Amino acid sequence: MITSKQRAYLRGMANDYPAILQVGKGGVTPNLLKTVSDALEARELIKLHILENSGEDPKAAANALASELGAEVVAVTGKKVVLYRASSQKPVIELP
Repeated sequence: MITSKQRAYLRGMANDYPAILQVGKGGVTPNLLKTVSDALEARELIKLHILENSGEDPKAAANALASELGAEVVAVTGKKVVLYRASSQKPVIELP
């Protein structure tokens, strides 16, 4: 569990990040979970875009992804979701 100060720090870092993944009409699938897990291991902080045709509520999709992957939901703004999980191999982001 991250604190609100850490969440604000991560949210500030994610401002300049582009959305690297999209949740499409398939919703949260096993393939998407694998891809997001790999991206979190490599980058630790990622931004996703929930498309209109996914039929998913962005908060529900973010919570589903976070619970399945052991990640933290940093922010849900409109259709954008920011997730964080410390890398098990080589952590880069130092939280305050």
